[in-house]
Amino acid sequence: MESNIAFTKSNLMAAQYSLELSLKGFELLDKKRNVLVMNMMGFIDRAEEIQQKMGEIFKEAYEALQVANITMGISSIGEIAQSIPETAGFDIITRSIMGVEIPEVKFERKSLNHFYSFYHTNSALDVALKKFQELKYLIYELSEVEDSVYKLAMEVKRTTKRANALQNIQIPKYKEIVKVISEVLEEKEREEFFRLKVVKKKKDQTL
Repeated sequence: MESNIAFTKSNLMAAQYSLELSLKGFELLDKKRNVLVMNMMGFIDRAEEIQQKMGEIFKEAYEALQVANITMGISSIGEIAQSIPETAGFDIITRSIMGVEIPEVKFERKSLNHFYSFYHTNSALDVALKKFQELKYLIYELSEVEDSVYKLAMEVKRTTKRANALQNIQIPKYKEIVKVISEVLEEKEREEFFRLKVVKKKKDQTL
């Protein structure tokens, strides 16, 4: 406790007010942390589902691509790959969870476009292209989820640090100040009571 605090009623009231604010602040931070953790765990579960699905589709896509490479030749597949345009058609917006700005990837699932002639290709290439397109949309979703988990985790860390500072430093400090000032003031009141009692007794004896 700070040694230069005067043991006055005004300081007692100030300490009680600071203690009340600290307790309310901790309560709000604790609630915020719980909401953040709940949302973060939801995103983690979703990320695991997407990753599992991606693993399955990756396997199917590469199996189909391997068949296409064998039946059509790697050079032909490479030429077709070069003709496919770069990925576009998505936007990134943000939304807030307890003051944390997390991303949302907005995109439209479009029907499959073939960038090659059916005459010189086979169904294995069609399957591979379809699977990789599915993976593209899953990557959009996973990037949104993983970035959200990271940002929420960072805010949980900051919130926990602030809550711990209140719980372990500020609140005990103000509790101690209130306790000490209250004890000193109570002692002063007892001393004053006994002093007045002695004065009254002497006054009664003189009458």
